Amino acid sequence: MAPRVKIKWRPGVFAEIRTLPAVMAEVDSMAQDIATAAGDGFEARPASATGGRVRGRAAVVTATARAIRRNARDQTLLKSMDAGRRG
Repeated sequence: MAPRVKIKWRPGVFAEIRTLPAVMAEVDSMAQDIATAAGDGFEARPASATGGRVRGRAAVVTATARAIRRNARDQTLLKSMDAGRRG
């Protein structure tokens, strides 16, 4: 039987990994893909580190009144979420 392996977790490292520039760039890219799939009037806001659990968060928002109406009627942002998935 193999010996037991002990793992010593360093919690601060998880926050560091979640806010690495490469990770933030990937989050930005995902948000941009969603905004592009949603169409005119939707725009991606750049990723920034959040408080609390410290992770990168980007947003896709409605930038025009027409996009607001379209999103309310058709749930455009919700339907565009698959565009941001990475396989």
